[in-house]
Amino acid sequence: MEAPGSPYASSPESAPKRAPRSPPQQQQHQQQPSEEGDDKEKPTHLRFLVSNTAAGCIIGKGGSTINDFQSQSGARIQLSRSHEFFPGTNDRIIMVSGMFDEVMKAMELILEKLLAEGEEFNEAEARPKVRLVVPNSSCGGIIGKGGSTIKSFIEESHAGIKISPQDNNYAGLHDRLVTVTGTFDNQMNAIDLILKKLSEDVHYPPNLSSPFPYAGLTFPSYPGVPVGYMIPQVPYNNAVNYGPNGYGGRYQNNKPSTPMRSPANNDAQESITIGVADEHIGAVVGRAGRNITEIIQASGARIKISDRGDFMSGTTDRKVTITGTSEAIRTAESMIMQRVSASSER
Repeated sequence: MEAPGSPYASSPESAPKRAPRSPPQQQQHQQQPSEEGDDKEKPTHLRFLVSNTAAGCIIGKGGSTINDFQSQSGARIQLSRSHEFFPGTNDRIIMVSGMFDEVMKAMELILEKLLAEGEEFNEAEARPKVRLVVPNSSCGGIIGKGGSTIKSFIEESHAGIKISPQDNNYAGLHDRLVTVTGTFDNQMNAIDLILKKLSEDVHYPPNLSSPFPYAGLTFPSYPGVPVGYMIPQVPYNNAVNYGPNGYGGRYQNNKPSTPMRSPANNDAQESITIGVADEHIGAVVGRAGRNITEIIQASGARIKISDRGDFMSGTTDRKVTITGTSEAIRTAESMIMQRVSASSER
């Protein structure tokens, strides 16, 4: 359900409809127009992560929401495709590019939309954290000598800011995540400070050709986490049980599934059944079915969960039947496994 005309959303050339947001700290920075003014006149960009469900909210029906956001802000908003996840996560990447104020206006519109969607469904995470994608080479500027810069950002914005360690599990990955937590205003103030710092960095690119620069790179997968197309294999002649501890034992299915395909046809349909402990079904389904909808959209598989009391033979585990191509099944099972694992750790 991407915006029409391109796999990525394209920006109109219309001007913003209303003035960009002015965070509390802006007045202080305006006292130094010679340096910051120059940085704000340069094109820049910002990338951050969203779930597939959140991406759908931002795109809107027929691309209506994303087009409206682009018209209001003047920024260009692009999303990675539905199967293009940031390595080690199940999240897509949004890239917002334009002049500084345009990017900040677009961020305000997007985060307001996500906040409203969370409140509509009464979700516990109605004020989600924002995970910015920042090049390794630019993280030092955000941290500052002895952590001085990031400490000042935290004090000024009243937001929590955490930078992930460099991940050496993925050859070719040169980005880290900067997680911003707090109220909406706290987050916006912190993002304003971070983007200003990035814009001062001569090595920070003003734009990228696409929000997903990892195509063609080979990433080893984390257990249970799909990375682009690199998804761990599972044996389809087994039923898999994810018990109360998240990972149960594998055992032969009493009714082994018969793949409806020849080995050479990767597009043919097949089906597997896995067992998920009844207490973890809620985590797989999610509030108002949002988690299971996200898994279905991300994987392209069909998923059926047995009724309460309808268990795998000899267990108290509900039956979860996944149907689709081999790749769709692997993606769906991996995402289900991640939900179960997260639920068992609570």
